[in-house]
Amino acid sequence: MITKADKNATRKKRHARVRAKLSGTTVRPRLNVYRSNQHIYAQIIDDVNSVTIASASTMDKELSLDGTSNLDAAQKVGELVAKRAVEKGVKEVVFDRGGYLYHGRVKALADAAREAGLQF
Repeated sequence: MITKADKNATRKKRHARVRAKLSGTTVRPRLNVYRSNQHIYAQIIDDVNSVTIASASTMDKELSLDGTSNLDAAQKVGELVAKRAVEKGVKEVVFDRGGYLYHGRVKALADAAREAGLQF
């Protein structure tokens, strides 16, 4: 039986492998996704300068959500982080799925960010 700690440890190893090859620059920052059981978080990070350019999560007061752990919430977070990034002049990003499968809430967030103006 696989426990939750083992699943998260496996995800962290997968994320470390991806991060070894993927980095955000000033021109193309990294769109990082973190997903918990109840919330989803997205950040646009410039790894060269170690600066978070924009962020959004289901905990933002700006979003009026019925539930925070569903596809609709993930889509709204994707739209919000893309809107905030475009306001700061970021149009192209590198997508960092955080070791999660590109499926469900992670895919919904990415698709919404693309529709709101980010290119990746």
